[in-house]
Amino acid sequence: MIAQRTARMTVILALPAALSLAAVTPAHAHDGHGSDAAASAEADQTYQINLEALNKSGSQGTVLLDMDGRELTVKIEAEGLVPGQPHAQHIHGSTDGHDFHCPDASADKDGDGIVTTAEGLPAYGDINISLTTRGDTSKKSGLAVERMPTAKADGTLSYSRTITVSKEVADHIKDLHVVQHGIDPNNNKEYDFGKGKSELDPKLPQEATAPANCGMVKGAAVGSMPVGGVETGSGSTQSMAAPTLIAGGAAALLAAGGLFAVRRNTHLRGQVRGRD
Repeated sequence: MIAQRTARMTVILALPAALSLAAVTPAHAHDGHGSDAAASAEADQTYQINLEALNKSGSQGTVLLDMDGRELTVKIEAEGLVPGQPHAQHIHGSTDGHDFHCPDASADKDGDGIVTTAEGLPAYGDINISLTTRGDTSKKSGLAVERMPTAKADGTLSYSRTITVSKEVADHIKDLHVVQHGIDPNNNKEYDFGKGKSELDPKLPQEATAPANCGMVKGAAVGSMPVGGVETGSGSTQSMAAPTLIAGGAAALLAAGGLFAVRRNTHLRGQVRGRD
């Protein structure tokens, strides 16, 4: 079935924009109060997300979400990411009517030039899905860096995975958005402590967990993204032990229902420079 779905998405991606719009424009008859059959028809669609840079990361990309019943295929092509480093990525937002969105520079409450994960969370909302390469996709895997995709040497990242989601996510996929994490403000092509410690784990640098880009669903798929060669990516990161959250970050995350099971990436900590 996955092979058939992949072939279907490839056809959609290869079509001109006008044909794509005609083929996949959602039915407007469904208003959230119709039958389950109508909801299923609405959910069987393909949507595009344009990822735009946060924290002056220079990162951008395209996401396609193919919702077929409760089977969600996510394809991501991104560039401008920190090369050779794992990048946590998630689907954020609400399935109960809250208006979450991508943050802007005003989310930087302490004025240090970085919108951290905790500062951005009130804007983009809790994790619905962790876009791991394998295994669990719940918010408990929010920083399971050993199962997140790794950017190539040129800073590009390709990701593709089909997962089963809840009916709430299927019915509200247009209300959700994608965030990728990991920045390199000093352009040394690795995560270091130049911007301090992460509020999620003081043994990790802020650069490793700060959001790099964000994008919101634009509606029916328009245009296309690179086709072919899409792979999940794989890092050499090892398992992480349970972290100790510093008080401020923990309070901010718990207040928003955030990351409850952040784990430490010992391999990543071995890569970063400047640890005390």
